[in-house]
Formats: sequence, structure tokens, C-alpha cells
Amino acid sequence: MGKAPRFYVYVYVNVNSGNGQSGSWRGYAPEPMPFTLSAPVHSESVIKKSRFIGCVEPMADRAAALQRVAGLRMQHPTATHVCWALMAGGHSAANDDGEPGGTAGRPMLEVLRHQELDGVLATVVRYYGGTPLGAGGLVRAYTDSVAQALLQAHKVPVVRWRELRCVLPYALEGWLRRELDAHDAVLLDATHGDGVSVALRLPEGNADAFVARLNDAGQGRVVWPLTPPHPD
Repeated sequence: MGKAPRFYVYVYVNVNSGNGQSGSWRGYAPEPMPFTLSAPVHSESVIKKSRFIGCVEPMADRAAALQRVAGLRMQHPTATHVCWALMAGGHSAANDDGEPGGTAGRPMLEVLRHQELDGVLATVVRYYGGTPLGAGGLVRAYTDSVAQALLQAHKVPVVRWRELRCVLPYALEGWLRRELDAHDAVLLDATHGDGVSVALRLPEGNADAFVARLNDAGQGRVVWPLTPPHPD
């Protein structure tokens, strides 16, 4: 089995440190759910002749989710309903696709929330079998389709990242590059002028210690810009 992919929620921060000491962190994104999935998982059941085909899979955002749902409609052109629920980046969405309101998408979404998932899309394709299930029966059917799929799922932690930008003396550039691996940091950019302007990204849990270590090494010579970094 290959290495499970990691999914990230990027957090851009601003550190004001005119005296070489780290200032307060700003610009936090909403706290994400702690887990996503390593790969899609599926379920299938037949209830009173209605066929329910469930899938729960990693999904980056709403745009990607809508593309996936559109693809399912093409794969199942005679299906009666393609219902879905999404948790991504701290935001949620759900769609009943013609089922009675609150009987499909919302129950599916609650399963994702209960499992503390983020960056995950749940879909259920239904082929109607001719026998009404009633509101309660529909809620159970859609809930179980997602829950049964998740029994096979491999959860992986969501890694939150911070992006840092600073200007440091030339004498510290080599030291900084040697420190990157120890903090799981990635150097995004290094521009040479009066000093070395660097941009780097590292796991949020490592950021405070890295900033403190860099400030100690710089002895007041590391400058943190007032302007917060922007996404590419």
C-alpha cells in the first residue's frame, strides 16, 4: 500500500517582531475537523427494492465535490436521486436531490460531523424500487449508507500549516536551511537584497518553536514584516 496522502488547511499569519521577539499570531482560519480519509470507500444495500450506493471520499472543496456529483449523475443516468454531503475547510453543504427535505443530505452530513471529518464528500445514489420508505426510513437508509462505508475507511489526521515570512542576515541563511528538516518546514522562496527575505511553510504545531529558535539565533536581527502573507 502506498503512502496515504495528507490534506492541509493553510493558515496565514503575521508576526510583528521589531525587537527580535515573536509577536502575537493573527489571521487564524476556523479550527478544522481533525481527520480526513486516505482513500474512497463504498457501500451498497437494498431496502424494499430500492438500491442505495454509498461512497465517502477525500474532497478538497465544494467545486471539486460538484464535479464529482456531476460525474456520478453521468455514471448513473437512470438513478432516481444522487444525494450528497460535504465537509471541507470548516464549511459544510448538503443536498437532498429531490428526496423530502431533511431526509438525505442532512443526515449524511451529521454522520461526517459525528466522525469529526473534514475534506470529505459523502454521496449516495438511489435507484427507487417502487415502495416508499417514509421519512424515517429514508433517514435511516441514507445514514446507514454513509456509516457502513466509513466502517472500511482509514482516517488520517488533517495537518494545519502556517506560512511565515521574514528578513534575516546573510550569515543566518545557511543556519536556517539546515534547520528546515528538523521542523518539517519547506522553503518557498528566498530573495537576496539588503538581507535574505524568506518565505517558508511548516506544520502549525512546529511554528512557535521554530520562530523562537530563529529569533534566538538572530539576536534581534530577524525582521518580521507587518504585512501578512497572501496565498499564491
